[in-house]
Amino acid sequence: MKPIVVIGGVAAGMSAASQAKRRSPGTEVIVLEQGRDVSYGACGMPYNLADPERDIEDLVVISAPTFREKRRIDVRLEHRVNSIDRERHRVLGESPAGEFEIEYEKLIIATGARVIRPDLPGIDLPGVHSLHTLEHARALKRALSDPGTVEVVVAGAGYVALEMAEGLVGLGRRVTLTKRKPRLAPWMPEALELRLREQLDANGVEVISGAPLEGFEMGSDRRLRVLAGGRRLPADLALVALGVRPNSEVAAAAGLELGPGGAVAVDDRLLTSDPDIYAAGDCADAFHRVTGARTWIPLALRANRAGKIAGANAIGADLRAPPVAGTMAFRLFELEVARSGLSGDEATAAGFDPVSSLIHASTRAHAFPGAGRMSVELVADRGTGRLVGGQIVAEEGAAHRIDTIAAALAASMTAEDLAGLDLVYSPPFGPTWDPLLVAATQLVKVVDSGSPQ
Repeated sequence: MKPIVVIGGVAAGMSAASQAKRRSPGTEVIVLEQGRDVSYGACGMPYNLADPERDIEDLVVISAPTFREKRRIDVRLEHRVNSIDRERHRVLGESPAGEFEIEYEKLIIATGARVIRPDLPGIDLPGVHSLHTLEHARALKRALSDPGTVEVVVAGAGYVALEMAEGLVGLGRRVTLTKRKPRLAPWMPEALELRLREQLDANGVEVISGAPLEGFEMGSDRRLRVLAGGRRLPADLALVALGVRPNSEVAAAAGLELGPGGAVAVDDRLLTSDPDIYAAGDCADAFHRVTGARTWIPLALRANRAGKIAGANAIGADLRAPPVAGTMAFRLFELEVARSGLSGDEATAAGFDPVSSLIHASTRAHAFPGAGRMSVELVADRGTGRLVGGQIVAEEGAAHRIDTIAAALAASMTAEDLAGLDLVYSPPFGPTWDPLLVAATQLVKVVDSGSPQ
């Protein structure tokens, strides 16, 4: 039997390789990774960078030698795959030793995603950084260790940009955040977005909205200038955090079908349009839990789970990947921000007739010390009452409550179903009527009345 070949390491690739080897120890499994790292905690990078006492190498989970010696997986670093010959069942590429050509029985594409770095003037100047890989994090760690790095401009306002803004402030840096669109977080109600803006303002982060990134230049004083929205912003360091796109070019060149966002299209077994090729992780699409349609939401749990399923199926299993709801959470200074499912605008675009409720409640029982404010928005379909999404912003308790919403979405629960759940009550953790129950009860009234919200 020819080997199982995995293109790419990290979450999906190494999960796939490990699962295939575990289920079939006698099968040869080869991982071709174009970089020098195969297993690390990418989601922990902003928090590591915020702590000057932590070594960036703490993020490494398992090294390539460990995979080779203990798991008997043939990991080949600095091996870039340039093309796939589907007819001959071969991958072709290049490594430091020269060109290579490897046969496969089954192929798993786990090429991940890459940061968006637009072709702008000065994008390659020293001091202009990105953050997606461990190599990016190493470079940023070195730059931030320089006491002369005081002013930082972050271009973008996604999860990574906001997490980095918090970490940079904690390091004593002056932070300016630029955003192309007027809204900071257009996927949430303005009342919730205002809470994010208040946190940024309270912690000295200047937010410049409606300022598309235009380029970079080096001033006569040898300091970097970030060009955004017609302004020249001085900076000792710039972080380009405009999002990511799937690494699907090799798959596309091989004639594999693509899905939303240009990701590789897969079925629920992670099989591509070729019966011998699977794809998993941030390079591949998924099916949405609420809409049932194809979607591309690159998040860590999906990457790990999809890799595991693809690896198992590549050696003969018949596992199915569950749909995704885009459940996520991040911290912004004193706030937890979380969401799952669809926003109102997304629900409209998906063909629903959405109604919503937005409530503000205490994070703890009445008179229990240390209570904060929890803001909850729930969205349902007007005709059926089915819950289609939710968002929470709070000083505490948001990140775990969003899991209840994710479970409700998985069960296709209605607003009334959610309002009837037997949720915990304990004074340190919430009021008698949990904020989710209050929001759901209000949503039932909106659904029943037929009013927009």
